[in-house]
Amino acid sequence: MKIIQINEQFKEDWNRVLNHIANLFYEDSVIQLTQDGTDMAIAFQHRIDADFTIHTEAQLTVDGEKYTSNYAIRYATEGTEKEQSIRMKRALSHVMLDVLEQYTGMTQQWGILTGVRPTKLYHKYRKAGMSEEEIFAILKKDYRLSDAKISLMKEIVARQLEVIPDLDELGQEISIYIGVPFCPTMCAYCTFPAYAIQSNRKQGRVEKFIDGLHIELREMGKWLTENNMRITSIYWGGGTPTSIEADEMDALYQTMFAAFPNPHTIREITVEAGRPDTITPEKLEVLKKWGIDRISVNPQSYTQETLKAIGRHHTVQETIDKFWLSREHGMNNINMDLIIGLPNEGIVEFEHSLNESAKMMPESLTVHTLSFKRASEMTRNKDKYRVADRNTVSEMMQMATDWTKNNGYVPYYLYRQKNILGNLENVGYCKPGEESIYNIVIMEEVQTILGIGCGASSKFVHPETGKITQFHNPKDPAAYIATFEEAIKKKIEILNDLYA
Repeated sequence: MKIIQINEQFKEDWNRVLNHIANLFYEDSVIQLTQDGTDMAIAFQHRIDADFTIHTEAQLTVDGEKYTSNYAIRYATEGTEKEQSIRMKRALSHVMLDVLEQYTGMTQQWGILTGVRPTKLYHKYRKAGMSEEEIFAILKKDYRLSDAKISLMKEIVARQLEVIPDLDELGQEISIYIGVPFCPTMCAYCTFPAYAIQSNRKQGRVEKFIDGLHIELREMGKWLTENNMRITSIYWGGGTPTSIEADEMDALYQTMFAAFPNPHTIREITVEAGRPDTITPEKLEVLKKWGIDRISVNPQSYTQETLKAIGRHHTVQETIDKFWLSREHGMNNINMDLIIGLPNEGIVEFEHSLNESAKMMPESLTVHTLSFKRASEMTRNKDKYRVADRNTVSEMMQMATDWTKNNGYVPYYLYRQKNILGNLENVGYCKPGEESIYNIVIMEEVQTILGIGCGASSKFVHPETGKITQFHNPKDPAAYIATFEEAIKKKIEILNDLYA
């Protein structure tokens, strides 16, 4: 815990951003006006000149030493009040990051970026007509990104445009997320809607949820059909949608294909079968029956002690067996997830996971960095879970980068999270041509994602302005069962306004 005194009462959202910058260096930080109990003090100065130039300065005082930074940036227009606020937050973040880097000796590879979608920023400048050189310069100077991270963003954007040449026009289409909120058990790091299926089945909630999901699929399909909407991609997530029985899956897919318009134009359907202990030959045959061959089989780690610590009740061997079982049943595009920084794991354990991955060579490998999500068991009981330090986590990420490159994988999407170990990122790698369209469109927010089912978030993206409106279905199965009809009406109202 670091307590930082500042010299001015900023707006709440400004303070929040400065807090995020401080947390890049310290596990937890508090920013306050008073001197009581402070570890360091930062004095800010800022102004906007008549020519729209923003000037900021920060002086950090700690243990009798002083560290100073100055920054200036000129804008072509005055900007709206909201734009002025964003610009000033960015300029204050710039100098705060600089003085903390001077003091700690740490360099933040992602600079002042604390948001989830860095490549969306790259796309923004690309669509504004900037050259690669101009984008590189602004990300380097004004956002303080490292050359390596800018190069990664550039590579991913180029890959995305190769995979989806009409990426900038996809706002006229729609993608769909379908949430099934059940899992065998709850993982310690997880905050997704994931409820133990057996206890919920005993209470009758699984059957009632599925009944409601059939209705929602039909009603949303009716609107999509009446408006002749083209569907780009469909993603069955959760939870783990293969937690339910094979006959229940079969009936839901039948409803989906009967209800949704233009099924022959859907570019991709994915089913998140992430928990190996939910995969059976019967369920794989159902997927094959409906022409779905894109699934996930997620090991997270190939160390048994780690799986036990994080609450995954399958074995390492079960992951391997279910991968090959899926192959035998026609699953031709399998993703596997690995997580860097799981409890008690270091270089040796992660190298073992990469070596095991090499024996299977899935079409895609998503490398996550552990994030302490606010509502997770792991965050509530941090003392119980020992995780790797920043340098070790960074080395593990480099191992993943080298391994994927040496084995013919390319990065095609990335996202970041708050409280992520080492201030790193999550990167989706794949064999060229095996990219997930859904992962790209949801990360770059280029089109509406219609959420159906429990815990499903709808993100309505205006096809012309790009303005985003969100709507969230209830996470709890009981709440969904009670309110899904209201959610259907609300989403149809939003869709009518959006596509009128």
